[in-house]
Amino acid sequence: MAEEYAECLLENKFHENCPGCKVDQMKRLRRGFPFSELLTVWLIVLCTALPISSLFPFLYFMIGDFNIAKKEEDIGFYAGFVGCSFMLGRTLTSVIWGIVADRYGRKPVILIGTASVVIFNTLFGLSVNFWMAIITRFCLGSFNGLLGPIKAYAMETFRDEYQAMSLFKAIGPAAAGIIYSWSEKRQDAAFLPGTQMVFFILGTVLALGVVMTFKPFLAQTQH
Repeated sequence: MAEEYAECLLENKFHENCPGCKVDQMKRLRRGFPFSELLTVWLIVLCTALPISSLFPFLYFMIGDFNIAKKEEDIGFYAGFVGCSFMLGRTLTSVIWGIVADRYGRKPVILIGTASVVIFNTLFGLSVNFWMAIITRFCLGSFNGLLGPIKAYAMETFRDEYQAMSLFKAIGPAAAGIIYSWSEKRQDAAFLPGTQMVFFILGTVLALGVVMTFKPFLAQTQH
């Protein structure tokens, strides 16, 4: 049987009821860039990223309103627990969601993860005390198993010439620290003093990212 499947892959033959063969056949027959699939992936990744980044601008004031910190200096201590509870839940359940996605399909996992963002993020915003905030954030991370399945979905949907890998997540934090330290030394500069230079460089990098995002539109179809 192994030889039969190897021969099938080498000669580009497809079995009628094989899900993997259907995916490969769809990729081979598709011409042009899959705009609708890109929009779907973008929206789901946005749903995954928003609960992480949208928290911190108001977390300090939220902890202060809970009146759990005896001194103002203790607010950061309690805010750290709320901030890390999301990642703790994701760490404990990511492998489990990957197993579920492989066994039952990626669509149920993606639907559950998207629904959890709506439910638990809303409950977090309605938190009336410190422990409710931690529990809702932990549940949000535990049920948010979107990242792995959506990456697999993107790999299966887009042809090889439309796929790329980003290294900015690896070098971004270190580069940001270096740039910020450098900007602190040029507070009296004539051109973009201080943190203005940081935001200028950030805007330039973002503009470059937009250009690179649309680069696949110019790719030639491989025959």
